[in-house]
Parts: sequence; C-alpha cells; structure tokens
Amino acid sequence: MTKPKILDSDFWGRNDAAEYFDLGDGIADEKAPPGPLDKKWETREFEARIANPANRRRLSIIVVGTGLAGASAAATLGEAGYVVKSFCYQDSPRRAHSIAAQGGINAAKNYKGDGDSVFRLFYDTIKGGDYRSRESNVYRLAEVSRNIIDQCVAQGVPFAREYGGLLDNRSFGGVQVSRTFYARGQTGQQLLLGAYQALERQVAAGTVKTYSRHEMLELIVVDGRARGIIVRDLVSGEIETYFADVVVLASGGYGNVFFLSTNAMGSNVTASWRAHRKGAYMANPCFTQIHPTCIPVTGTHQSKLTLMSESLRNDGRIWVPKDAADADKDPREIPEEDRDYYLERIYPAFGNLVPRDIASRQAKNVCDEGRGVGPEVDGVRRGVYLDFADAMERLGRKAIEEKYGNLFDMYAQITGEDPYQVPMRIYPAVHYVMGGLWVDYDLQSTIPGLFVTGEANFSDHGANRLGASALMQGLADGYFVLSNTIRDYLADGPFEKIDEDHPAVVEAQQSVQSRVDRFLSVNGTRSVDSYHRELGNIMWEYCGMERTEDGLKKAIDLIRGLRDDFWRNVRVLGTAESLNQSLERAGRVADFLELGELMCIDALHRRESCGGHFRAESQTEDGEALRDDDHYAYVAAWEWKGLDVGEKPVLHKEDLVYENIELKQRSYK
Repeated sequence: MTKPKILDSDFWGRNDAAEYFDLGDGIADEKAPPGPLDKKWETREFEARIANPANRRRLSIIVVGTGLAGASAAATLGEAGYVVKSFCYQDSPRRAHSIAAQGGINAAKNYKGDGDSVFRLFYDTIKGGDYRSRESNVYRLAEVSRNIIDQCVAQGVPFAREYGGLLDNRSFGGVQVSRTFYARGQTGQQLLLGAYQALERQVAAGTVKTYSRHEMLELIVVDGRARGIIVRDLVSGEIETYFADVVVLASGGYGNVFFLSTNAMGSNVTASWRAHRKGAYMANPCFTQIHPTCIPVTGTHQSKLTLMSESLRNDGRIWVPKDAADADKDPREIPEEDRDYYLERIYPAFGNLVPRDIASRQAKNVCDEGRGVGPEVDGVRRGVYLDFADAMERLGRKAIEEKYGNLFDMYAQITGEDPYQVPMRIYPAVHYVMGGLWVDYDLQSTIPGLFVTGEANFSDHGANRLGASALMQGLADGYFVLSNTIRDYLADGPFEKIDEDHPAVVEAQQSVQSRVDRFLSVNGTRSVDSYHRELGNIMWEYCGMERTEDGLKKAIDLIRGLRDDFWRNVRVLGTAESLNQSLERAGRVADFLELGELMCIDALHRRESCGGHFRAESQTEDGEALRDDDHYAYVAAWEWKGLDVGEKPVLHKEDLVYENIELKQRSYK
C-alpha cells in the first residue's frame, strides 16, 4: 500500500465518532442469488414470483417522484397492469430535476469498437466508486444499460448521430472508451420527455393517476409494512392520505443540504428522511459528489450554482497560470509556456477526463496555492480555466456549436462572457449524492413494501459516481429492474385494506399536522433561508471537499446548536390552509438539519479517504485518497433512534465482498 502522507501514529486504531453512535448487528443483502456474476440477474428475474394479471388490477403502487427513475417506474408498472398513483411536488412531472442533466447516458454498446463491454463498464464503475459499491448491483446496471438505449431510441429520444446515421458516443471522466450517448447538451431533458410520454400514455390508459403539487410529508407503516403516504396539497394546503400495497420512493438526492449546489431549488430529502425516521436505514450519507465543472461562486447573493456539463471536458483543456501574478491577465495573453494544464500533467493517461472527485480536489489545490482565476470572493480566487481554443482550431467553431452550443449560450447568459472568445471559468460545486436509503438487490429498503430507486438509494455508485451514470441508473431502475423485483413482493397480494382510523394512520396524520402547527407557532425572528444558508456554510466548510476529525466534530456541535435555535426562533409566514412556500421550505430545512448531523457522524466514523470522502488525515504522499480496506470495506447503514438526550444513531455494517475485481488503490496516471 502507498505510504501515507499525513497520518497520526494511532490513526487506524482510533474511533473518532465513538461518542456519537452505537454499533448494531451487521446487515446483508439476501436477495442477490448465488452463482456466477453474469448469471445473477437472469436467475433473479426467473426466481422472482409473478402476480397474475387479474391480481395486478387489484394491486396498488404509490410512486413518489417523477424524474427519470419515478416516471419510468410508474409508466412501466402501469403498463404491467398495476394501479399506480404518481406524486410530485412540481407543477408538472416534466419539471423534475432530471431535466437538468446535460452530458449523456452511459451504455456498454461498444459502438466505437474501442474495447468496451459489460464487464468494462462494471469495472470502471466499481473502480470509479473507489471500491465501495456492491458487485452484484453494479454488474446488473452494466448489463441493463444496453437495453436502455434501445428503449429510448424507440421512444424517439433524439440522440446525436454520426454522419452515416449511427448513434454517436463521447467520453466522460474515469474511462478510456466512448460509451456516453447524448442529445447535444440536453440529454436529461430529452430522456425525461421520453419517460414523461410513456407516463402520460398510461395516464390516458387509466392505469396511472398523477398528483402534481403534492409533497410527501410522512410514510405510513402498518404492521411493519409500508402502506401509504401523507401528503400536503401545496396549492390548497390540505393534508391528504393515500394508501397502497407498496410504496416506491424515487425522490432524488439531498445535495441541497449544502444550500449552494447544482440541484433545483426544490430538491430535498424529506421523502427519504421521513422513511428513515420510520425505520428505513440511511446508507453512506457522507458520500457526496463535488462536480468539477460548475460556474464559480461570485458572492453571497446566489441561491444555487449552475452546472457546466462534464462533456465539456472532452474538448476543453483545464489550466491555471503557473505564476499567481498572472491571475489578473486576460487568459488569451498568457503564453502557452506560462500555463499549467495540471490535470494533463498529473494524470497523463486520463488527462482532463479523470473522475470527478479527483478533478475537483486538484482544482481546489491549485486555487489554495493562490493560482486560481476570476474575481476574489472572501479573499480567494476560486476558479480555473476551461479552454476550447485548441478544439476550435482543430474542429472549427461550427463543430463545437453543434456539440455544446446550448451550454455555451447558457454560460454567456449567466456570466456575460463569450466562451467562444474567452475560456470559461469553472470551480467544483456539490452536485450528486452517492448515499441514500439502503436497499437490497430487489431495491427494497429495510421496511418491507418500501422500494427505493435512482439517486434516492445508495446501491450503485460507491464513494464517487462516474459521469453519465445517473441517467443510466435512474432508467435502469425504473424501466427494467423494479418491475421485475417488486412483483415478487406483490405476489403475496392483494393485501388487507387499511382504514383511515387505523392507529398507525392516525398517528402519522397527527404527526404531520403537529409539525405544521409547530412551524407556524414559533413566530421567531429568523427566516428559513437564513438557517439553510448557515447550515450550508457549515457543511461546505467542514464536510465538503476535505474533512478532518476536528472539523467534523465542530460541525456536529454547530449543527446541533443551529437546530435548537431553528425550533426556537424560526419565522414561518402565512397560514397552513393556502399556498405557502415558506412553510414548504421550513419542513425541508428541518430535515436537512437532522440529515446534516448524520452526514458528519458518518464522515467522522469513516477514518479513510475514498472517492468523494476525503479525510485529510488519510492521503498518499502525492495527495491522493488513501483507502483502508482492512477496516472500512463496508456499507455504513444507519438506523434512526431519535434526537432525545442519550439517543444515538445505530450503525449496521454490510460487508463488501469482491470476488471478480481486485481491490487496489485507484490510479489514473
């Protein structure tokens, strides 16, 4: 193993977080069949029981979320004959955050004949996630990826094509083949429109009913099984109850815990966190992805950050001045010999296409050295150049416009600078989360009857997600995986009907109402957004791109104090019986305040660096992440125990066993 750079003599032997959690029994995925890796999914598909068509018409499914995972799941389950209710807080399913994904979707088609295969996609994903994901789930994802492209082409998704009419591919970070299918810089939008059309087809057929502007506020668990949800009609304010035989959460990630992120402003953790509080384990919550290709922060006026697609790293070259004194110069006036193309210098094999976590840390490093570019914010220049001059000289401006035109236009509108003339300025920002609710091979959580898909679960990306794999996972789960696993659970149905006067239902309803009443009764002096921004600052400073023992312990104390102050001094305007965005945000921020603490505890207990989780105490001599496979080759699945004095989350470990891949330190050099 590579010699550590900064390491206390007793680092491996200590447990920084011992006072913050209790250790519980281990947990295991018991649904993945034994046998060869390439036969597991075929075996599970066959062994999963089937609900007969007549019974399907009497079996109901609630799907929360209408992004790629949710829309594709609802459409597929509706087409299979189940009775589906689909919920989203947006005014239309088409406005789900999946629409913002730009760069592409991976699939092991090997259309370029450059050596790609299912196993290579599997290997790249495991390695890219720094060996912290399950072999079985990742291999299935690689297998299913090939079907997704055919499905989407049949739906009319306008993927880019080569001159001869064949589907085109481009490269993304962390791989050396071209496997990313794309629709200019609008891939997520086009894929979501395809899924939305499939969803609306089932709405017209009567198998799916959609409920827009409805936000899930509680999970109903009866006799240990998920049987429904409590929602708030965001227009009327009415609290409503819906029952089903099974609940599917496809509600996305929780990156907005950092306040500033590339996520839509409404993206939140509430659906997942309400399920967590009811017994669903939260896995690897500290695994957060920092995306290296975002428009830099320019001041305190911003409420979100804008992603510039990773696809730009195919043709753009990333650099900073060698001399910090050149930071104020027009970049076009800095000669080639005075530029540091640092990713190409440090990682010659992958260059600008190293994985996101590595590119992000190196951008931070050069800016910390004082070689950042752009305006100073808090005394530091947080920006590096993404330069297309070489690509335009080689390919011509028209070719760049065809590939990335909408992204260049968006950058120009936001910054007032023309990226065709002057290099873009980029800097890392919170983008995606690899953590999420724990699920088994069937995508079922620790609550029977609660299934979790897409970014809301933890299962496929380990400690770092490769670019263009989020869309792949969302559609794989929705179109191909869930429909084949949920039927095994539903084969025991139809289940006993639940009445609204059932004690578990009444308790859930009262819990939601009392929470709403409490928000409106505090009548303090601080806005919800002020708490959210302060929490985000704490998370970014101490649980962002670099974490330390002292910093994480400080963050936990700060978050606990902030949460106490929130419940004493928050001011929520308006009433409950109407459209009230202040009330909506209050509920989401209250959940972020609880999640943030667990993220820091998870980061504190994991005394290693892996992927997006970088502990400063655990790095190699040349500053790369240093894993500790002897102690931390497991999924950290956390059980909720409450916030009362003396209550601590309980850690359940799922050991990660690698039978088909050798564990070794990642190298992209």
